Amino acid sequence: MNKIAVVILNWNGREMLKQFLPSVIAHSQEAKIYVADNASSDDSVSLMKSEFPSISIIENKENNGYSAGYNEALRSVNAKYFVLLNSDVEVSPGWLDSIVKMMDEDESIAACQPKILSYKEKSMFEYAGAAGGFIDKDGYMFCRGRIFDHFEKDDGQYDGVKEVFWASGACFFVRANLFHQVNGLDDGFFAHMEEIDLCWRLKNRGYRILFNSESVVYHVGGGTLSKNNPTKTYLNFRNNLFLLTKNYFQGNFALKLFYRLILDGLAAFKFLIDGHLDHSLAIAKAHFSFYSKFRTYYKKRLEVKKEVTNFNSTGQFKKSIILRYFLGGVRNFSELNEEDFN
Repeated sequence: MNKIAVVILNWNGREMLKQFLPSVIAHSQEAKIYVADNASSDDSVSLMKSEFPSISIIENKENNGYSAGYNEALRSVNAKYFVLLNSDVEVSPGWLDSIVKMMDEDESIAACQPKILSYKEKSMFEYAGAAGGFIDKDGYMFCRGRIFDHFEKDDGQYDGVKEVFWASGACFFVRANLFHQVNGLDDGFFAHMEEIDLCWRLKNRGYRILFNSESVVYHVGGGTLSKNNPTKTYLNFRNNLFLLTKNYFQGNFALKLFYRLILDGLAAFKFLIDGHLDHSLAIAKAHFSFYSKFRTYYKKRLEVKKEVTNFNSTGQFKKSIILRYFLGGVRNFSELNEEDFN
């Protein structure tokens, strides 16, 4: 068994692999590197075989998205730690060392992420994870270094080790045994927020999720779907409702869900008046998809509830990040009050 398996999921990402695999190979000598190909129609596989012969290739039979793609691939990977890495990430020297050492020393840590900066502007935090993920009382996600579409410059203000609520799927360290114990990623999410769902289920069992700034990676972002793509809007809104349905046990679920549906309606209206009809329709589509799958996800909720043995609420923001951002003018994470977090 290898101690560390770095696993990159690929779908028609030939150019990304050609650009970023060299940094992964150069700076991951202590790990075994896999590329799980999700039935690409380009020549990704032949490229890897000819130019990167040291890489182990796992060929999935079809493209079932991020969640199912990783689940299928990881069933054939034997390691103590999985590192799920996006294909559009450049890693830096020593990116594995500090996090693996930290996890070796503390078995309460289930998952971790590094500092994630923008590949295009390396002094800025990147959307997908930044300096660690948090969640507000209504289920909205934000990060240290990125709240909604406002990004902070990295001046070392969030350096160090910090317990968070969720770690980014762009570069996600997780204990393999725990990944399998909680049945991995939820295939129904397809893509987006599946790592947050996984982190929440791990926290339901009392485990901790951490950020460690000694490890640094640079993420392009939007390699598969840009943030301006209505499909991304659809997946984000739908999967957020899936996430709450499965994991929210900290209050009146029916009331919370009703409130969230109203907020989603307001978001759709804002998209509409801003001239983004396609995104407004994507939210409507997300709701219809959620309603059609509500019974399935309510059954999953009942199964998840059995796992709630010692919920670790660290990283929850007890207020509304929506109100703080849109009405309170908060743009930087450091402007939030520490006492408002669990």
